Formats: sequence, structure tokens, C-alpha cells
Amino acid sequence: MAVNFNRVEFIRSAASPKDFVRDGLAQLAFAGRSNVGKSSVINRLVNRKNFARVGASPGKTSQINYFCLDEKIYLVDLPGYGYAKVSKAERDRWGNLMEAYFASGLISWGVMIVDARHKPTGDDVTMAKWFHDTGCPLTVVANKLDKLKKSEIVPNMQVIRETLDLLETDELVPFSAEKGEGKEQLLRLLSGAVE
Repeated sequence: MAVNFNRVEFIRSAASPKDFVRDGLAQLAFAGRSNVGKSSVINRLVNRKNFARVGASPGKTSQINYFCLDEKIYLVDLPGYGYAKVSKAERDRWGNLMEAYFASGLISWGVMIVDARHKPTGDDVTMAKWFHDTGCPLTVVANKLDKLKKSEIVPNMQVIRETLDLLETDELVPFSAEKGEGKEQLLRLLSGAVE
């Protein structure tokens, strides 16, 4: 079933598990380290400049934000992880919220954003494991492709695949939020979540 990613509306922010949306629609959960360009990827997918707020300082998304796409599926924007400039109490709160969401059984499809230029961090490895533990399909988006030389793309994708211990069934999409490369491939994959 085709999903019109341009028809998107903000539904709510969840600060605790009681706020999670549980209406039976599929949920595409977007996760990524702070500053990896998660908001930019989301904005590119829905064709809006500032739909998901692009924070001047990383770590701005401290709640789980729900957006409804085409009245068929949720795009769920999870808090960025791995950013040090917040208090330990705040990091613990985010961690508990994320753990509750991952344990809720609500995730239909995981979308994890990593930086195409760098080897994934320990936090990225943990996040990939969390997605694998849910049993849902996982798509890894290697953002900032435009910052790589052509000769670096294949080796960098291999490092990402190996470091995150991706399964055969996990998709890895080279992507540029800046230039739009990889957008069509990602939209095709994600539309499969409502089949």
C-alpha cells in the first residue's frame, strides 16, 4: 500500500509510557545519535524544511514524538542518544523512556540513522541490538553520504554493516539528507511497513 509521506501531521509527544500511542497503526521508529542528522532525514522524507525541528544544539528531542503519515502509519521520532551535555538524571529519564518503548511491542519497523563517514559508536551498536531484540525489520540509514568521496562509500558501508552486526535481512541505505540521495529507496522500503 502506497503511503503519501507528504501528508504528515504531528500527533503528540510522549514523556512517559502512559502517553504512547496504542491504536493499532504501524509505527516506524526513528533513532539516531544526537547530531547525526535524524531531523534532517525526516524533513527530507516528508518534503518539509523544518518539520522535525533541527536543533541548533544536539539532544533537543527529549520526548518520543509521534507524526501520522497519510493516516496510515506513525513516524515515531525517538530522543537522540549519546550526547553528553545533559544531566545524568535527564539521560537516565530518556533511557528509561526508550527502554519502555522498545519493550512495549509497538515498534513495527526500526529506522536507525548513522553517520556514513564514521564507524558506528558503542551507543549505535546498543541501539541496533535493541532493534534486533524487538524482532522487527531494521533499516539503517547512512546519512551524510555527500561528505564522502565515491571511493569511500563501499568500504564505509561494509564497516557499518560489520560493526552493527547487521542481519542479511537488514537494509543499509546510503543517504544524503542534504542532496536527497537514497530518499526514493528509503520511501519504497518504509512503505512496505503498511503492506
